[in-house]
Amino acid sequence: MADHTVKSKFKELYQAEPLLIHAPGRINLIGEHTDYNNGFVMPAAIHMGVQFAFAKAEKNTSIYSLKYNQSYTPNLANPVKVAQPVWVNYFLGIINQINARGLKLDNFNCVFDGDLPTGAGLSSSAAMECGFVFGLNELFQLGLTQLEMIHIAQWSEHNYAGVKCGIMDQFSSMMGKDKHAFMLDCRSLEFEYLPLDLGDYTLLLCDTNVKHSLSSSEYNTRRKECQQGVTIISHEFAKVKSLRDVTPAMLEACKEKLPAIIYNRCKFVVEENNRVVEASADLKRGDLVAFGKKMYAAHAGLSKLYEVSCAELDYLVELAKAEPEILGARMIGGGFGGCTLNLIHQNSIERFLVSAKAAYYNKFGIEMNSYRVKPGKGTSVVSFG
Repeated sequence: MADHTVKSKFKELYQAEPLLIHAPGRINLIGEHTDYNNGFVMPAAIHMGVQFAFAKAEKNTSIYSLKYNQSYTPNLANPVKVAQPVWVNYFLGIINQINARGLKLDNFNCVFDGDLPTGAGLSSSAAMECGFVFGLNELFQLGLTQLEMIHIAQWSEHNYAGVKCGIMDQFSSMMGKDKHAFMLDCRSLEFEYLPLDLGDYTLLLCDTNVKHSLSSSEYNTRRKECQQGVTIISHEFAKVKSLRDVTPAMLEACKEKLPAIIYNRCKFVVEENNRVVEASADLKRGDLVAFGKKMYAAHAGLSKLYEVSCAELDYLVELAKAEPEILGARMIGGGFGGCTLNLIHQNSIERFLVSAKAAYYNKFGIEMNSYRVKPGKGTSVVSFG
């Protein structure tokens, strides 16, 4: 964790003791692309994340990125989106929404840094948003609830970063619990913590180190395709407002009316929602074998029906399938690159990584990175310095 680095840089720049905040990234165990369809997801906050140092300032406001070695002075009264530097927009959107609620921000200094690999599908953007709004809420005693901060963070992602994400990423970063995953109903925002007792197994991320440029445009396309499906299905079943409301039987009844691609997109989401509900029962029973099979089934749907995988991700899942010590694997995140999540026996990690890295390099000429991830707590104050 980069707390000490953020703290020491803050003291160097601003000669003050800062408030320290940690905002975690997240993994999603199962339930991909269901969140913006009002469905179910099963995320967990992880120990890696983004660290912030804050203190009030006398004159100007300054936000400093350790990663980019850049400082930016926002206009607190008029935080309009900027072309450069891009990272500032996550924070400008937050300031916009704090102002929109009639809350008062005074000048402040902020330094931030993180240990989340970008582009790996671990929601570094949500961690930035959640940590920033949480820190300002603490610093200025704004009185925002966790749910209000989640919505502010999501609004910023939609309107300043331009990604029409569901609520899962921000919810996970804000509400995570140590050693737990949780099942979240993205329609009602009701959630249930699930103990993540993996015994001799652990969670391993294999990073393809690719991010195909399709990712953001195709993400928004998938949202439109799902909405197209809802429009057609709702002509037959008036109560349908989102794919969350669609049963497998209803989908089959509308199959002839749906274009093939739209049918496939809807089929994946309907099946994936059911998988999340069943997988939560697996975790409660401690049945990791059944849980792992659902991870493989989820990946097959993401690859063939939803078409958000890529050759690199599919290859890493195939390598996992050949290993009896890996109970399940699938791509995580928006798709077209990033990581696979593997449920692997801890005694097999080193051996698997040696063979997988060699095979992956041999196939694609790309080095594969890996990260062991542990469930961690949500966005919180680390220390008052």
